[in-house]
Parts: sequence; structure tokens; C-alpha cells
Amino acid sequence: MITNLVTIAEQVGAPRIVPGRGIPYPSGDPNIPPPAEQAWRRQLVERALEAVATAVERPKIFEVRAAEETHA
Repeated sequence: MITNLVTIAEQVGAPRIVPGRGIPYPSGDPNIPPPAEQAWRRQLVERALEAVATAVERPKIFEVRAAEETHA
């Protein structure tokens, strides 16, 4: 699950949680240039795919690494 409401996702027992950017745009960021936003979205989706491919026994948060979030 890609969400910006990580705590709620944990409380309801979502097995795999990938934190998004923010409430109005969980899978994007209109404040960065389009090419940077597209790159960030790709990293987010790739991390979500890694999460889906990972076996878990309880809710687990799959962070998008800080180095991947650079907007340069």
C-alpha cells in the first residue's frame, strides 16, 4: 500500500506499507520539476514492487531511501 497515512495503515494491519509524499499527492509532488517528479514516482513504484515481492508476517514499512528522494 502506498500511503501517506502510515500509522493508520499499521493500525488496520496493512501488510506492506510504502510511505508516499503527502496527503494531497501520495504518489507525486507538484512542487518539483516534472522530470524529477517522474523519477521520484518511478522510485516509489519500484519500492512498492519490491514490497509486494517480499514475504511479511506483520505490517512492515518499506521506506523510499533518502538518497532516492533527491530532486536534482
